[in-house]
Amino acid sequence: MQKSTKPQSEGLKVARMLMVLSSISPLFILWAIRGNALIPDRFFIGFCVLIVVLPNFFLWLRLCTARKTEDKRKIIVGKAEDHRNHILIYLFAIMLPFYSENLGNWRYLGSSIAALSFIIFLFWHLNLHYMNLLFAILGYRVFTVYPPDNGNPVTGKATLALITRRVRLLPGEPLTAYRLSDTVYLEADI
Repeated sequence: MQKSTKPQSEGLKVARMLMVLSSISPLFILWAIRGNALIPDRFFIGFCVLIVVLPNFFLWLRLCTARKTEDKRKIIVGKAEDHRNHILIYLFAIMLPFYSENLGNWRYLGSSIAALSFIIFLFWHLNLHYMNLLFAILGYRVFTVYPPDNGNPVTGKATLALITRRVRLLPGEPLTAYRLSDTVYLEADI
């Protein structure tokens, strides 16, 4: 039987998409506060609240499910990169331009929604769904973890994002983490 050369597809696609939406939820909080001249407040604010609450609730539910089902993975750190700078890039590149965007006519609102759709697609496609301001507020950091290179041509290739309270990760350090998606893990309580 011939083995397929098709690249492995990442699972938990709905989880990834909802994590992307939860990562941009602060924008919807700002939009709800600011309001919109085109859409009545009860609808606009209701929509914004829904976009904030549902994805973050799902993220919490995913974590509870991972804990309940013991969906854990042992991770050995080969090399780790801290991504605190990604939060700054996220805030300045994504949040501020959209907050200051004029949503006062249908054309501007449509262009903002189109641009936001592009960003959501890129976050999802490039596996940047670990960006979440709530993690930063709760004292977590995000590291890209590379597995140790043990000379095997297959291992040492796949990276993952680890959300942890640690300030640094040392090479060779063993960790246990809950799986939030196939590439995002939250370290089990240390």
